[in-house]
Amino acid sequence: MNLSNLLAARVAAGNPVRCGLIGAGKFGSMFLSQVPTIVGLEVVAIGDLDIHRARQACRRVGWQDERIETVHFLESGKDLCRLDNIDVIIEATGNPIAGVEHALTAIETGKDIIMVNVEADVLCGPALSARANKAGTVYSMAYGDQPALVCEMVDWARASGFRVQAAGKGTKYLPAYHNISPDDVWQHYGLSSEDANKAGMNPQMFNSFLDGTKSAIEMSAIANACNLSVPQNGLTFPPCGVDDLAQTLSPRSAGGLMADEGIVEVVSSLERDGRPVFRDLRWGVYVVIEAPNDYSADCFFQYGLSTDRSGRYAAMYKPFHLIGMELGISILSAALRNEPTGQSLAFNADTAAVAKRDLKLGEILDGEGGYTVWGKCISSKTSVTQHALPIGLAHGVKMVRTVSKGCMITKGDVEPLPSSAALKLRAETESMV
Repeated sequence: MNLSNLLAARVAAGNPVRCGLIGAGKFGSMFLSQVPTIVGLEVVAIGDLDIHRARQACRRVGWQDERIETVHFLESGKDLCRLDNIDVIIEATGNPIAGVEHALTAIETGKDIIMVNVEADVLCGPALSARANKAGTVYSMAYGDQPALVCEMVDWARASGFRVQAAGKGTKYLPAYHNISPDDVWQHYGLSSEDANKAGMNPQMFNSFLDGTKSAIEMSAIANACNLSVPQNGLTFPPCGVDDLAQTLSPRSAGGLMADEGIVEVVSSLERDGRPVFRDLRWGVYVVIEAPNDYSADCFFQYGLSTDRSGRYAAMYKPFHLIGMELGISILSAALRNEPTGQSLAFNADTAAVAKRDLKLGEILDGEGGYTVWGKCISSKTSVTQHALPIGLAHGVKMVRTVSKGCMITKGDVEPLPSSAALKLRAETESMV
């Protein structure tokens, strides 16, 4: 990618890449841990609602006091976006409403923005991308997170002349996980509550990884960035190890499980009876490609690729992702090459709120990873025509109708949504269907 050489040239010219981080949680902390060893990349400001927590995050990842004292700490992310001495903004709050406002402010002030906040991206990423492109700034997915890594693999496949049959990631999944709450997340996740607390892991956020919401959000983002489709009735999470990706995710016409071509899907690291899948892909990403001709299919065999039974479909995968520790790739790509590492350009898919239990009149929804709803990946056409309530807007709103467990919540089931920049951009995004 040549980014390190380009950065070295900036350093030699006395012009380091300067960035501001909004949100010093787990992702932000993982990024901060790498900053001291990326010569020429400087964090000049950190925005967080709890400045003490942000300072403690810097200390926890090994920053010396001298470095911490060079950083401007603010409570307001919008104020951070308005600072003059910043090239790139990193939005890592996880709050979709705030994320949209921060992105708009960054674009208006001529700054590139790395949207770690996939929740905001799925809510109205295509509209944000359009505004950034018009303004001449970069709006980008965050490298290290799985959507950007999948975008890279899809781009590699297409640039190499392969058709993409399927793309996605792995996760730990069982159907019962849709009912998990923050109270029992760690016993299913595989950590003790003590270890999770020590690592600064938010139980509601990590519960969204298990209950299917985060998978739905990330697959929606990938579909929107890579012009792929989604399964007709939501993600199916087939149990699948890396050796079986090509067979399992090939189309039904070739003996696989996929009803469509060019589709996103998440594979589970658990069999439906709870047994671990052999050589699972829980922490990784994949792309399944189709050979364009017999000669290419022969090359798959000759060079040892694992294929389906027909030999025409093969899989490439990356077994791990390092989340915030890889974020420098996005920052430097935006600042040095004016290129995003993934960007939502179309509105193909959405993530709708589904009732985790029977919801009564007057109840308040608590959003992603909480006690009331989980997110389901659906087509944007279905979302718009059925007036689905996006998971990004399903927080702090009151139910005005009863909704049974397992049913999708519509905008008519809740009080009118409060006016916001996010709601306006959401309307722009829905108009793209």
